[in-house]
Amino acid sequence: MDQRAVELLFALLRSALGATATAEAEREGISSETVQALLKMAASHDVDHLLLLGLKKSGALPRECAGEEKRILKAIYRHEQLQYEYERLCEALEKAEIPFLPLKGAVIRGLYPEPWMRTSCDIDVLVHREDLERAILQLSEQLKYAEKERATHDVSLFSPSGVHVELHFDLVEEGRANNAIRILNTVWEKASLRENSSFWYEMTDEMFYFYHVAHMAKHFESGGCGIRPFLDLYLLDQTEGAKAKRDELLAQGNLLKFTETARALSASWFGGAELDPLAEQMQDFVLHGGAYGSSENRVALQQKKKGGQWGYFVSRLFIPYEKLKRYYPILEKHRYLMPIMQIRRWFMLLDPSVARMAKAEMKANSKVSSEHAAETARFLEEIGL
Repeated sequence: MDQRAVELLFALLRSALGATATAEAEREGISSETVQALLKMAASHDVDHLLLLGLKKSGALPRECAGEEKRILKAIYRHEQLQYEYERLCEALEKAEIPFLPLKGAVIRGLYPEPWMRTSCDIDVLVHREDLERAILQLSEQLKYAEKERATHDVSLFSPSGVHVELHFDLVEEGRANNAIRILNTVWEKASLRENSSFWYEMTDEMFYFYHVAHMAKHFESGGCGIRPFLDLYLLDQTEGAKAKRDELLAQGNLLKFTETARALSASWFGGAELDPLAEQMQDFVLHGGAYGSSENRVALQQKKKGGQWGYFVSRLFIPYEKLKRYYPILEKHRYLMPIMQIRRWFMLLDPSVARMAKAEMKANSKVSSEHAAETARFLEEIGL
């Protein structure tokens, strides 16, 4: 997508948020073909509903694209479904006297002009590690949630209506985002009870900001994070939070440099500021990667660290103990079972969806050149990761 199309995309997103109306010059030449191209890009970042809203507000939606407005209704429906399940979830944990702390979209959508504008694919909640099994049991028995899988820092469950819930016991994996876990492990020490609640906790402003940035950085290391976190960041920067406290915590976590570039890009996209060269590199990286990053970006970053294509392949075949034990906690007491658990992990490839992802990753590994890997690694270093 060329720079003019990118500028049009974000002008329309700004219009959707009510910040500025699109200029007549920006609306000129918006054809159905242009709209479809923009929608394809926006959908890959889960902001297509905002693009359509911006087109409507600007009076620039071609008549032949009017049917696409159903995406707005779909976003509203998704929000209502998530909100209903979120309220049930919070009530169940409160009733069971399990301390919990809502994360991500459940909190940040309150900053949007309308909460449905901030779409989410799931509900994220943090509980103490020692309360994890009790929380799973409570949600399974009281709300009929079904456990799907366990990852390195959370457990996936699904409600009977299909809503995905991630029950976190850590906020980020060890070693990720400049080892942000060092700061995030103090989250409970600084959290406070929500008004009129006995077990529902909230983060301090600076900790929530740090966590948001750390989560962005983690996804950057995996190939990208999409447009939406930059919009979240922009809205957070418009709030009355104490910037000095935020920056102090970011500096302690070695994430201030990354944040400054991310702020510059979000200010360009949603505030109309000039784009500096490093932010422009970040723009290319993000737009290429989609909402969850691309295999190409992810492989390019890891190849440099692992010593090329072969080193990357071996690193994916045999993951280190510190990561493997998160998937299989039995290893903490019985480390000698590690070879067996490595083999057990390989059997995950029998799942067609896992096999497809692995195939795409290996295909990307064979295509990424050493030059591209080195260039991507240099970019990450420049933004402080």
